[in-house]
Amino acid sequence: MFIDSERIIVTDSMAQNASKRRVVLKLSGEAFGDDEFKGHGLHIPTLAAVAAEIAKAVKLHGVQVAIVCGGGNQFRGADLAKQGVDRARADYMGMLGTVINAVALQDFLDQAGADTRVQSAIAMGQICEPYIPRRAIHHLEKGRVVIFAAGLGAPYFSTDTTCVQRALEIAACEVLVAKNGVGGVYNDDPRTNPAAKLFVDLKTADAVAMGLKVMDSTAFTLAMDNNLPLTIFDMLQAGNITEALVDSSVGTHVAKNLETSYAS
Repeated sequence: MFIDSERIIVTDSMAQNASKRRVVLKLSGEAFGDDEFKGHGLHIPTLAAVAAEIAKAVKLHGVQVAIVCGGGNQFRGADLAKQGVDRARADYMGMLGTVINAVALQDFLDQAGADTRVQSAIAMGQICEPYIPRRAIHHLEKGRVVIFAAGLGAPYFSTDTTCVQRALEIAACEVLVAKNGVGGVYNDDPRTNPAAKLFVDLKTADAVAMGLKVMDSTAFTLAMDNNLPLTIFDMLQAGNITEALVDSSVGTHVAKNLETSYAS
């Protein structure tokens, strides 16, 4: 029985929910972008397809799903800063872009039959709830999809770091990083180097040492220091999102204690 945002009475049903798989899914803003507008705005068919796969994992498999949305299709703080906008203000603009994506995804999740909540690190009460970790956990235990918006609410931190931080706060078992048309982590860019090799398993320290750009180094280091595993996969392959949410059987697995190996 939920009492308020600060106090939870543990019941048998909560204990049962605690044993369910709980993950944080990172969706990049670029994945939502419309190619007709050079990757900006929202591509509605992609939103609908992503929402349908997430709803399936929740409804059929009981996975507890929290989502962190990027905002690169709306605003990218680092790019705006290069054009002369104050970096902190540019990052706040990027955070607002993630809220647009979160509310759009919420609508399509609702249409797909999922119960949802959006929680923002920046207060905006008419649009979404404030981010409160224990309230987020309560929603997840009730079978709701929770979408985290506005990053960490502070400049200079990416949504890569946000998804690791949120996963630690809500006691998720894994972070799933959905990429736009890339099957996992490679030792080079497969779009420009056809000889690039795909990692099946990747030691987190090796990812940092090699300077792999699939996630920023702060996110990798935070995950490594807290022994949090990551799975990085292609979201555009039909069925991959549901499969990743259910059992992480796709893409590249990144963890502190793995031995780095390539696909055969």
